[in-house]
Amino acid sequence: MKLVSVNIGKQETLDTPNGAVQTGIIKRAVATRVEITELGIVGDAIVDTRVHGGADQALYLYSQEDYAWWSARLGRELEPGIFGENLTLSSFGDAPLLIGDRLQIGNVIIEISAPRTPCFKLATRMDDSGFIKDFVQAARTGAYARVINAGTIIAGDDVVLIKTTNDFPSVTDVFKTLHAKDPDMEMVRKALASPLGCHHRKIAQGIYDKGAN
Repeated sequence: MKLVSVNIGKQETLDTPNGAVQTGIIKRAVATRVEITELGIVGDAIVDTRVHGGADQALYLYSQEDYAWWSARLGRELEPGIFGENLTLSSFGDAPLLIGDRLQIGNVIIEISAPRTPCFKLATRMDDSGFIKDFVQAARTGAYARVINAGTIIAGDDVVLIKTTNDFPSVTDVFKTLHAKDPDMEMVRKALASPLGCHHRKIAQGIYDKGAN
């Protein structure tokens, strides 16, 4: 596995159907070495802190394999960073990516914490008002990660996948469960027993509490 691209965004104005919004979703590849702290890439803009950023969502990852799938589906090439990801990886590995899996990139170690929940800004970036529905149906979510060990990285670095030995759910299963009309409560419990990020944990807990009543 390789780190194909490191992508950084500045605060910019995005014209959406909901009006002009300030966002950091417009990310561009950089060729220089960047510093990773517990809150992500130094210099990367986090604008809507209600749902973005924080220690549990310090980095957003997407894979080149998913890029290839979307490019074939959409009939056009997509540049790294268009999904708003900080790190574009060559792959997530042969097995499903699990909550709690870790990736080592140079001296940086990160831990998978949650799937991505898409919003209207992604649809605007893709120039497709129906893209959020397609994104949910495809369940090619990418993944958020927390930083376990800070350091520096650069595009081209090797990526070592360290699989968790715990029976934690996959990122895809968590995503599908949180978007299901009739969620699998066993999967909800499994998600809550994993090191799920705080934002998604609140959603899962709400589903669990509602199902228990």
